[in-house]
Parts: sequence; structure tokens; C-alpha cells
Amino acid sequence: MNPALNIAITAARRAGSQILRGLDQRHELQIDVKGQNDFVSEVDRNAEKSIIDVIQKAYPEHAILAEESGSQEGKMEYEWIIDPLDGTTNFLHGNPQFSVSIALRHKKRLEVAVVYDPLRDELFTASRGEGAQLNGRKIRVSGLPSLQGALIGTGFPFKYQQHIDAYMAMFKVMLQQVADLRRPGSAALDLAYVASGRLDGFWEIGLQPWDMAAGTLLIEEAGGLVSDFGGGHDYFKTGNIIAGNPRILKAILQTIRPQLTPALQR
Repeated sequence: MNPALNIAITAARRAGSQILRGLDQRHELQIDVKGQNDFVSEVDRNAEKSIIDVIQKAYPEHAILAEESGSQEGKMEYEWIIDPLDGTTNFLHGNPQFSVSIALRHKKRLEVAVVYDPLRDELFTASRGEGAQLNGRKIRVSGLPSLQGALIGTGFPFKYQQHIDAYMAMFKVMLQQVADLRRPGSAALDLAYVASGRLDGFWEIGLQPWDMAAGTLLIEEAGGLVSDFGGGHDYFKTGNIIAGNPRILKAILQTIRPQLTPALQR
């Protein structure tokens, strides 16, 4: 196994154990508001610290980009991108859809990815050029050739309410073409589900790098594609993402493009 992947797995499982311990005490947790509809608990912070401790013990010169503690510079061109608890709102309500997301990139190219669902003990992993796995078994994106009959994942732009009208227009036109839509509330896990074929495709507005870094590599290694709303590769910059197999991605892009405002046309 790739040594860096092994470290990421160790860190994700350690964070997952902390999250599960905190689940039963969630009503007693200290919760802070970071922004509009954006919450953080002591579980998020403690899980992130445990991840960083594992990584820095193995790779003390690597840079860190983490949701709660921000950016830490390193002496090498490696950067770990960490979301210790993706789906905090679900976690705080006891809604069982949240995950740990850890990725490593070298010179801006993703090399290692882990998305871990601690409740189901499902571990999604990928190393560049070595495929993607779920609990050690190879996974592939859906082979569905069109949106007809497709199950598509999405996320509401709850932090970016200036895009609500455009998003609802996308939602309406998409719903008319697919079998159904899903909005579970953990983008990292949604992307892992695209990689494993549980969702045929996915789109969302306004994600952060830590929401999608691991998931994008999982999808690429599982035979899928990821793009921004312009069909390019600036999704880390724009936060706007589409994912699926090549035909599904193209179909989603063609479906939502007429609904895009100028601010979203990239």
C-alpha cells in the first residue's frame, strides 16, 4: 500500500472514532457559528487535531490545508487537504450522513484520497494510477449512458443564498429528466458515492477544496470525470462542481447551463 495512503487511513479511522464517541454527547457539545448556516463543534476541532497529529508525525515537512485550522505552510511541495467532519449539521442532529475526508496533493496534483464513513465503517480510498476501492474492493462509476433513469446527487447552496433562484431553476429542470434527486448533506460522501456507482452523477455550488479534494480523485480513479460549470477544471477555484461518467457529466452540464447566472458560468 502507498505509505501516504496508509497514513491517511490511520488518521481517518482515528478521527472517525472520536466522531462516534461524540455522537452520543452531541447535545452537550460546544457549538460555534462560523457564518450563515455554518457550524463547528468541539468534535470537528478535536477530530481535525487528531488527523493533523498523525500526518505531522509521519510527514513533518508537509503543508496542511484544513477546514477548521486553515493553512499551515510546509517545506515540501506536498499538501494535505482535510475535512475532519463533512456534514456537521447532520452530525449535530443525529442524521447519519457525515464523513471524514483526507487528500494529499503534490505540486497541485492529487495523489491520495480517503473518505471514511464511521457509522457504516465504509472506507473509500484511492491512489493515483492504482484505482479506487471501498473497503479494499475495486469500485467503478456508474455506466448509465444518459440522465434517463439516473439517480443524481446535489447540495443546496445554503451558505450562498444569492444563488438560490438559479439553483432552484437547475433543480427543476434536472428533476424533469432523471429518475430522482438526492441531497444527503455530505459532499465528500456524495462524491464517494459517485465513484462507487451509488449515484450516477452530482453537482453543487460553492464547495471548498476540503469538501471535494478526496472525492474528485476517487471519481477519477473509478473511471469518472469532474468539471466546473464551464466544463473546465477550475472547480477548486470556483467551488462549482459536476461529476459522473463522461456521458452523465456532459448531460448534467448541458442541462444546467441555460440556468446559470453570469456569476456561475465558470
